[in-house]
Amino acid sequence: MATGLNYSSTSLGDEKLDQQFEQALRAAREGVREPLPHLVAGKPVTDGDIFERTDPSRPGNVVALARTATKRVVDEAVDAARSAAREWRNLPYTERVALLRAAKPEFAERACEIAGVISAETGKTRVEALAEAQEAIDLVEQYCSELERHDGLVTPMRSQSGERNTDVLRPYGVFGVIAPFNFPVALSVNMAAAALVTGNTVVLKPSDKTPFSTALAAEILGRALPEGVLNVVHGGADTGQAIAASSVDGIAFTGSAAVGWSLVRTLGQGAWARPVLAEMGGQNPAIVTASADLDAAAEGIVRSAFGLSGQKCSACRRVVVDRAVHDELVDKLVSRAERLVVGDALDPVTNLGPVIDGAIAARIDAALDTAAREGTVRTGGRVAGLDGNFFAPVIVTDLPRGHALTRDELFAPFLTVTAVDGFDDAIAEANAVDYGLSAGIFTADTAEQDRFLDEIEAGVVYVNRREGATTGAWPGIQSFCGWKASGSTGKGGLGPWYLPGFCREQSRTIGA
Repeated sequence: MATGLNYSSTSLGDEKLDQQFEQALRAAREGVREPLPHLVAGKPVTDGDIFERTDPSRPGNVVALARTATKRVVDEAVDAARSAAREWRNLPYTERVALLRAAKPEFAERACEIAGVISAETGKTRVEALAEAQEAIDLVEQYCSELERHDGLVTPMRSQSGERNTDVLRPYGVFGVIAPFNFPVALSVNMAAAALVTGNTVVLKPSDKTPFSTALAAEILGRALPEGVLNVVHGGADTGQAIAASSVDGIAFTGSAAVGWSLVRTLGQGAWARPVLAEMGGQNPAIVTASADLDAAAEGIVRSAFGLSGQKCSACRRVVVDRAVHDELVDKLVSRAERLVVGDALDPVTNLGPVIDGAIAARIDAALDTAAREGTVRTGGRVAGLDGNFFAPVIVTDLPRGHALTRDELFAPFLTVTAVDGFDDAIAEANAVDYGLSAGIFTADTAEQDRFLDEIEAGVVYVNRREGATTGAWPGIQSFCGWKASGSTGKGGLGPWYLPGFCREQSRTIGA
């Protein structure tokens, strides 16, 4: 079943779909009896120490078991991918496209099952989880369509007498794909499908927080593929480091800036640099000027800041607001935030689930202590009476300009509000961070809108977007391209310039 949902949706609007999701979530919470195996050359591999994933909404309830891949398993997976590479890249691109598109019906048919597993591992609400299942389908189609639109990335060139000249984008070979926990299906499919459709083979590592979700996506995506084209190795940071230390020809990564840039440095060593396509988060601002529609601004900001409990790379982290409307906007933000329901995804009224684990929760606790000392906590904090790491949306004002809580990504339902004096001050404050993923503005002044689009240092920008001030990118509708510390290539997934990143250029001249 295709859900028709996206990240601007606010409800399922379908009682039957609600019931199917709840049934799928209950089934996923029953967990697995056997550890998930690695997948190497189409065969399950059961080496490595077992680790577990517990439901963040129900501490102690194990929903997944997997094994940590040893260096030997990682190297075997890379070897398997390399053995399959020649045959895979030499398939006509139309056949690769057909094999990948064959996964779309199964993703649609199993959408509720997929969403249930996502929710069990992440605490994600039903709307967010089902939208992610839908996005996987749209991502496969996006990249298949892009490859067709560009005729397999082959461009005819001017030819002289007796010669035929073409320019070809060719796959690098074997790509390591390191997936995040927050979109364990969509982003694993995003990176893997792009690598595969361009003719690369893949070694995919799920997050150790969401092994079941990503393994399920890989099962569906890889069902029609030849053995060795898509391999899966489980584990945490050590497994990711083993992939980086292996003979892969490139890495696609979504996660923290610290890890992403370390991968860039690692693969930049040696006789030549290998590509790293990394998307690495953001400290995303929403500018609100004195002329803005404050109701629209408050709605867009709250929807962006607190969806998935703020655990989105593109979540709104900072509000930069003209001092003349600061107090009124804060009141509206607090009012909207306090209407949101924090709880278990089984409850259809839930808007926010828990944060993913105790490590993020501890960072939020520390940030709340700091904010109470050095600013004003207007609303939010830990939710009493719920097991797990549940936080009501946090809004903080009155921090000193340049404070660390306005500069460093917390990855949590935590929003700061900074008052500024006029547009020049607003754009300077918005740009005063190392990140540059997404940004938004609310203004009725077209000159301010034009200046924002010209001067903002971010790859994904939104103007007067009530559906989400800084979030909501969707395949083929927006691209997801990070500037500065948020992206390693200046190009992004979901859009028209992602596929070339998985390829290198070859100019071909063939004589008569």
